[in-house]
Amino acid sequence: MKNEKSPAELLQEREKRVMDAVALKIPDRVPIIPAFAFFPAKYTGVTCEDAFFNPPKWKEACKKVLIDYEPDLWQFASVLPGPVMQILGCKQVLLPGHGTSPYHTHQFVEGEYMTAGEWEAFKRDPGDLAIRTYVPRVFEKLQILQELPPLDDLVTGGGVAGVLDYFTRPEFIEAFDVIIQAGEAMAKWRVEMGTFGKDFAELGFAAYSGAATQAPFDLITDFMRGMRGSMLDLYRHPDELLEACEIFTPLLIERTIAMAKVSGNPRVFIPLHRGAEGFMSLKQFEKFYWPTLKKVLLALIDAGLTPAPFFEGGYTTRLEYLLDLPKGKIIGHFDTTDIFKAKQIIGNHICIRGDMPPSLLQTGTPEQIKDYTKKLIDVVGKDGGYIMSTRGSLDEAEPELVRIWVDFTKEYGIYR
Repeated sequence: MKNEKSPAELLQEREKRVMDAVALKIPDRVPIIPAFAFFPAKYTGVTCEDAFFNPPKWKEACKKVLIDYEPDLWQFASVLPGPVMQILGCKQVLLPGHGTSPYHTHQFVEGEYMTAGEWEAFKRDPGDLAIRTYVPRVFEKLQILQELPPLDDLVTGGGVAGVLDYFTRPEFIEAFDVIIQAGEAMAKWRVEMGTFGKDFAELGFAAYSGAATQAPFDLITDFMRGMRGSMLDLYRHPDELLEACEIFTPLLIERTIAMAKVSGNPRVFIPLHRGAEGFMSLKQFEKFYWPTLKKVLLALIDAGLTPAPFFEGGYTTRLEYLLDLPKGKIIGHFDTTDIFKAKQIIGNHICIRGDMPPSLLQTGTPEQIKDYTKKLIDVVGKDGGYIMSTRGSLDEAEPELVRIWVDFTKEYGIYR
């Protein structure tokens, strides 16, 4: 039977269903938010390369997924502006069709873009290190910036006049031309990508999040020190690592709140990487990871936002820490954490999202999918506070199996 509600009514209904779950209330049914990511590529026959280089084509693929599956909120892949990355010569990411297969997602190229010997320079002036050291190492076309004099020369040296000679050199002029080209490409990208939210809202679907941020520790290990470097820092430079986390915390908070307020969407996506059980001990988690992450989460909540951390990997031994947060204020999306234990420990405290295995939606049988969906709803969904979702992204899932999962969730997940 055709739904007679308008897109605006459906959008409001879906938002309420999700936010009721966040507030630990019992909604009309279990909300479902599949982590579709690059699933539209497989479903419609476009490529992952289109997601980075052809926004109109990617939008149509995502639109078809929304119309056909009708999730409560949409969550597609967070893609980078491919043309901008190419213009700048970004060495930190391999894009589909430009370093990886056009049919598969991008790959992050981790590295020590700040060395252990540069901790003192970072503490002295993080901005100077970012411009003269970090950026030249990440962007091939901006290597000339490493030849700039220290930025404090603008004050302590010859002022602006003291650095102008650098900007007349052909290499700097070429770099500025690259920056202008990248800026123009970025402006075009923003216009094209900016229509996603509006167009999908007109169909009755809101985005899962309007902003994203990171744990301070993850910012350092992902982008600056790399996993190897940061793991060594836990033992060789613990004080510097802790200080860096504290430096980044207020910056992340300020930027994220501003981004979320502009978007008008209260939910903030936070992919968590290195805090999982496979990366650090519980003692290290207590010392290096949780304190500044907690500050970020509390600040976002105080600003009226809804943090939505994705706990990648296993966090079963870390669940009790989430009890430090205000009740009914965040969405905890879990990966390989024991979700049934999570229900026991934090089920009356935070909204739980997860944990249908993507592998089951790729190789499982309809009966297996329905059985596990039923178990999740019966146990984790009991008394509300639960959002059906996958552990990770659905890039390679079989469309018909995804349909069975979504339809059965809506059919069986009605609260009576």
